[in-house]
This record gives sequence, C-alpha cells and structure tokens, in this order.
Amino acid sequence: MKTRIGVFFGGRSTEHEISVISASQAMNAINREKYDVTPIYITKQGRWFTGEALFDVANYRDTKTLLEKCDEVYMRPVYGDYRLYKVKKPMFGTDVLCNLDVVIPVLHGSNGEDGTFEGILDSIGIPYAGCDVLASANGMDKITMKMILQASGIPVVDYIWFTDKQWARQKDVMIAEIEEKIGYPVIVKPANLGSSVGIGRAVDREQLVEKVDDARHYSARIIVEHMVEHLQEINCSVLGDCDDYETSVLEEPIKSGEILSYQDKYMGGSKGSKGMQASQKRIPADLPAAETDRIRFLAGETFRVLSCHGVSRVDMIVDRDNRNIYVNEINTIPGSLSFYLWEATGLSFDRLMDRLVSLALKRKRDEATKTVSYDGNIFSMGGGVKCGTKGKLGCK
Repeated sequence: MKTRIGVFFGGRSTEHEISVISASQAMNAINREKYDVTPIYITKQGRWFTGEALFDVANYRDTKTLLEKCDEVYMRPVYGDYRLYKVKKPMFGTDVLCNLDVVIPVLHGSNGEDGTFEGILDSIGIPYAGCDVLASANGMDKITMKMILQASGIPVVDYIWFTDKQWARQKDVMIAEIEEKIGYPVIVKPANLGSSVGIGRAVDREQLVEKVDDARHYSARIIVEHMVEHLQEINCSVLGDCDDYETSVLEEPIKSGEILSYQDKYMGGSKGSKGMQASQKRIPADLPAAETDRIRFLAGETFRVLSCHGVSRVDMIVDRDNRNIYVNEINTIPGSLSFYLWEATGLSFDRLMDRLVSLALKRKRDEATKTVSYDGNIFSMGGGVKCGTKGKLGCK
C-alpha cells in the first residue's frame, strides 16, 4: 500500500495565502506512484477541511464555494490515532475518512511555523516533517533565536528587544537605550512574524515611534536591530537533521526598495504570484568562494544549534562596506520549501518531498528508542503516599 501523506496548510496567520501557494506546489511535486496525498486546509478561523477541490489553487479565489465542495474534518488528540474524522457523521457507515501515515506541515507564520501545530502532532504521535516544537518556537521568535545564536558564537547584528507593554510604560527609556546602544538607522520587527509583515526602517526618533507602533499590531514582543545600510542579502537552504545535514547553493534576492518586501518575495514585482520562487533573484549568488563557504557553514551551524529538522532556509546579511557576514533569521518552513534552491543544487522537487517523508519517519523511529514513561506505579507501592509533607508529593 502507498504511504498516505497529510499536507496541512492555510491556518490562522498573516501568511495564510502564501501557505496555500507553497502547499499547492508541494502536493503537485509529490510522487503519486509512491504516495497518496490528502490535503487538509485550515481556514483563517481555524477549521479543518479536506477534498479534491483543494488541489487547485485557482479555487481559493472563492473560499465559500470551495469549502462547500469539501468535508470538514478533525483528528482526535489521542496518542496513536492517526485517523482523519468527518465532523458531520454519516447516518450509516463510519465517520473515519482516512488514516494518515505521515504529515507534512506547510503552515507559514503564527500558529503553524511557531511550534503550535507541531505540539498537536506530537500529542497524537504521528510522524511529521520539519522542526519539532522547541526548534520551531526558537526559530520563529527572532529574539530567542538571536540569543541562542549569539551564545553559540554565530554572528548577528546588534539588537534590543522589549514588549509592547514596556514600550507603553517606558517609551522614552526604550528610545534612549536604542539611540545610545544601536543608533540610527534601525530595523523594527515584530518578534514572531515572517514574510516582512510589520517590518519597517527608521532613521530618526519620529520614524522609530511610528514603526514600533505598527509592529505592536502584530506581536507583543518587538525587536529593534542595527540596520546594515549597504547590505547584500544572501539565502541558503539546509536539509536533514541537526546531526546530518547538507546545504544548498546560495541565492541573492533582488529587492525593489531598502527592505525585501512582501511583494518582492511573493508577487515577483507583478500580479499572479507563484510563491517565493517567483521573486527576482540570482542563483547561484555571485560571491567569492571563501564567502560562499563561510555562508554555507554559518547556515549549517544555525540549523544545528537550533536543533532543526527537515528543510529550512537561513537568511544572511553581508555588509558590503567591510564584508562582515551576519545571520539574519531562519525560516523553519520556508516559502515554496526552498525547492528552487535544491533544484539548483541537483535535487528535484519530488525527491525533496521524498527526503522530507523519509526524515519524518526516521525521527519517529529514533524517538521510539527513548524512554518517555515508566511501567511502575508509585500509587501501588507499599507504604502509601503522604500528601502535603515536605519532600513528598503535594496532593489535592
């Protein structure tokens, strides 16, 4: 029998539409001679649907009509139950729609790329591609990510972070700290969003206040970074797990303004987006061999120290003035799954998807060798259990 892959996409995220595009490309690339594919679309309201109509990206122009052609489904939060159930139970027969073998999440941004969805899959115990809860959360949050990278000796630009409530209470203090420790120009970002949403450049105090107030609409945690004025943006994809991985060729995205915008990434400067691969770029990036090697090394190290898994894309910054190289961020579920970088490296999209399935199943086998609970039951041991005593269990 074929392995059945459940591809989850959409979700409650500002990157909802990009997720749909990426998932459509991924599902089309999966080898149907080896795998059966079940699309599971998560609406912006968090409801799950499946159906053949979800394979055609053109159908998403009218989601109301699209969902009328689909079945609403769910999975039970029971370990070992990999079945997909219909919400509307039939009068006769079973409410089980199918049994999934492995999941490929293609959920960009909040509530998907940040470890939230991965936690659901871990509770069920189903094998899935990509980073686990810890790596996803650390990779998504730009603050904790930079803390870990700094502690591991991986170069990042200077930054200051604070919460939206800190900003409301101590705005003048935060502004003074930014001006003293970083200086203008700066980049203001929500800590846990991608696709350039809520990101802005500030060259003075007035712009700083404006950009922070905008970022606060998207996240409770804000990061302000030193802006490398004459920068060259370079991306590298990494595939594997933190103990055994490989890096792709490099790309240089071409931006239309000072910041690589949402439109630059996904609209390719025009209407009719086909995802991240539609944006303008140079592949491979035109860099000296030593810089290419250094960037690929830092990308791999970023993947390793964050304990990543599956496929990720690491975005780098090169300072054109002094050629210093910094890690900007990691995308643990990159747009288009970086398939165009792997195609340029010699790995076709269908083989990339095959590798992701293999990695998911391998991780599940590895996890099965670890102890997660004991057979013994302390409640059945002699002597009973004292409650509320120092050094003993606190019982209620």
